[in-house]
Amino acid sequence: VQLQASGGGLVQAGGSLRLSCAASGRTGSRYAHAWFRQAPGKEREFVAALSWSGGSTDYADSVKGRFTISRDNAKNTVYLQMNSLTPEDTAVYYCAARQGRVYYPHIYEYDYWGQGTLVTVSS
Repeated sequence: VQLQASGGGLVQAGGSLRLSCAASGRTGSRYAHAWFRQAPGKEREFVAALSWSGGSTDYADSVKGRFTISRDNAKNTVYLQMNSLTPEDTAVYYCAARQGRVYYPHIYEYDYWGQGTLVTVSS
């Protein structure tokens, strides 16, 4: 499966952005999805994940209450709604997928990655 992330950009602190991750290719299988991010000079970190059905989600503590991950299986697209953004959220955001219904918060669990979309939050 191929993943295409989009929706990044420049936003002021307190603002919002919605990232999208469109899947193509072998989308007939069930995939759990996640978003990770990598800030300059830092390691890639887990942000949010959800099961194939969308009924179960998980978030990093740093984004809980501000970010919402969701999916539209009819459109083969996963979203990350980001509210109350702070400069600490500045990073390249990557969407990832793993075959199966269950998600995990670990990078090594994911076989498919999008190209990343840059989110810059100004103070």
